[in-house]
Amino acid sequence: MKFFSKRNEKLISTTAIIWIFCTLFIILAPKTAITLTPAPIDEVVARLQQKYEKTRDFKAGFIQQTTIISIKKTDTEEGTVFFKTPQNMLWNYSRPKAKKLVINSRKAWLYLPQEKVAYVQEADYIFKSKTLIKFISGLGKLKDDFTIQYAKPQTLDKQGNYLLLLIPREKTPALQPFQVTVDKNTFLILQISFADALGNTTLLKFSNISTNLGLAEKMFQFQPPKGVSIFNMP
Repeated sequence: MKFFSKRNEKLISTTAIIWIFCTLFIILAPKTAITLTPAPIDEVVARLQQKYEKTRDFKAGFIQQTTIISIKKTDTEEGTVFFKTPQNMLWNYSRPKAKKLVINSRKAWLYLPQEKVAYVQEADYIFKSKTLIKFISGLGKLKDDFTIQYAKPQTLDKQGNYLLLLIPREKTPALQPFQVTVDKNTFLILQISFADALGNTTLLKFSNISTNLGLAEKMFQFQPPKGVSIFNMP
């Protein structure tokens, strides 16, 4: 994921907003078994909302596949993501290159250790969306903020897992629809996929999800190491 090319100079504008929603949707996972026949969508949404309201933090492994349609290239990265309400998030990339995206209520940092560079931006720039503020603070209501339906033409994948489409009611280019795959037995979120306005696609696959671990606030603070060049973004 190239954060700082000439065509994408903002630190985490649209990309970070999408990443925040991906982070939040990982936790929408009531642990009750389901059958191969999809349950009524209102029932599924109610269970997702209940789980969301009970989750204060989580940790998960992830694999990220980003396809740039103009050059027909797919990049694969992996690492670990952490979230803690309100407004704390850490994406810690480990392969193929180490990098770190840290967001809290005050600042957003992108740290590239191999380049010895860190980019910083005020968090207020990210949290302009009313929908985003509510969800990152643990106050969001799925039915109020999204139109939620089963994906088409398939409501289930080949393993019988639920395929859901979440469409933000707030109309902004930064908030795009997500397709979410929900495990048929555990209701854990297995993956999230979305496309941007240019047709580029991102697929995130999650594993080893743990919730309510009591993550420390200090995890979501960042102090650039000595010798790192710091660039302030508008």
